[in-house]
Amino acid sequence: MFKQLYSALTSENTIDQAYTDLTRMLEHGAWMFSRANEVLYSTVAAEEVRGPLYERDRAVNELERSIRRKVLRHLTVNPGHDVAICLALMSVAKDAERIGDYCKNVFEVGAFYSEGFHVPRYQQPLDEMAERLAGLFQELIAATRDSDEARAHRVITATREIRGRCDDLIEALLREEEAIEFHEAVAYSLLARHYKRVASHLANIATAVTGRLEDLDFPSDADDRALD
Repeated sequence: MFKQLYSALTSENTIDQAYTDLTRMLEHGAWMFSRANEVLYSTVAAEEVRGPLYERDRAVNELERSIRRKVLRHLTVNPGHDVAICLALMSVAKDAERIGDYCKNVFEVGAFYSEGFHVPRYQQPLDEMAERLAGLFQELIAATRDSDEARAHRVITATREIRGRCDDLIEALLREEEAIEFHEAVAYSLLARHYKRVASHLANIATAVTGRLEDLDFPSDADDRALD
């Protein structure tokens, strides 16, 4: 899809700017995700991050509105021109906006829960997923910027695995027979849920890059749920 969009950029400056806005949204999301996890693992104080993180979230929201305005302006001036591409751009802009919300949720777990993580069978996979997701932000930014379908497919494959691991972790928590501190178990469950949602929205944006517009909002693996 973004190869088609890129070809339109040479003649449609408004859509070019909207495409740039989407990349900026993902860059903000990557920053928010990294800072939220630093708070989660107490490498940075929550109060040091809170203001800048929520400021970035407001910037993400404004960029989504900016994309919507640009797309509507483009369709008004050019009725019937690039409609599918414009609608897809608005759809993935909503995904990028939702990522910001889930980054705030991860931050809130770190800000409100301060007792630490002591169960390696839950902590280790979550640590691994957080690190992998941080890398996938950069992979997806490059994929959208360069209309790189191969990179986009790698993001889709990786996020499918992450979503499955999140589901497995939540199921294991619900079946847990050993005693785990209540608040720690809640933190593990929330993080698994938030990471899964971030992965799902990254996957949806990557799906647009591959051109499979009919698959937007419908994860390819049948056992996954709706995005929100």
